Amino acid sequence: MPIVRTSKIDLQSNGAGASAFVVQPDDEAKHPGVVLIQEWWGIEPHILDLAQKLATEGFVVAVPDLYHGKIATEPDDATRMIMLITQNVDRAAKEIISTLEMLKAMPTVEPKKPGLLGFCIGGFMTYTVAARYPDLAAAVPFYAGSYDPIPEEVARVNAPVLAIYGQHDTSIPLKQVAKIEGVYKAAGKAITVKIYDAGHAFMNPAHGMGNEQAAAEAWSLAINFLKEKLL
Repeated sequence: MPIVRTSKIDLQSNGAGASAFVVQPDDEAKHPGVVLIQEWWGIEPHILDLAQKLATEGFVVAVPDLYHGKIATEPDDATRMIMLITQNVDRAAKEIISTLEMLKAMPTVEPKKPGLLGFCIGGFMTYTVAARYPDLAAAVPFYAGSYDPIPEEVARVNAPVLAIYGQHDTSIPLKQVAKIEGVYKAAGKAITVKIYDAGHAFMNPAHGMGNEQAAAEAWSLAINFLKEKLL
């Protein structure tokens, strides 16, 4: 497995406290950049593990810390902490966009149109930022809850989207998934929807409701999609 190196970078966004973890291949080559957005737990080991896996695939990965150093370990804590995002979506979006801009400015990142993927609340923010940031190469939201787009929002999305869901995710009815796909296609936007035989957060072995096969297939699909769109 290739060697990766990690660092933490302060973001020039929303005052003090905003930062991002960066994981990248330990070489002198240039690589495409990807911003990865956390689940409702925060920057827990699962998210850092995914960032490292992306880096071993040849990406420079940045993970904005939307909870500013805090991590939830229990669902009740996560429910309270997620309000830091849901009650101030604009702030979270600015921090993600600052991370995208920081990534683009890194001399090791090439080309300069990055990708964006996120999980759970991070999936919601992936959709949200895709409508606010025109310079994306690809967007990959995993089981994005509470996302209910309107045509005016979708009209601003420039990047192709790969949207991944679990068939047994009771928090995101398949009817809503079909609605999202329909709004994007009606707007002439490139979207691919993939539904796996799994529940919510099926990529997360500690907290999810899925299976190893679904997780492996979804991850491979996401990696190939990012490579196709960013390289």
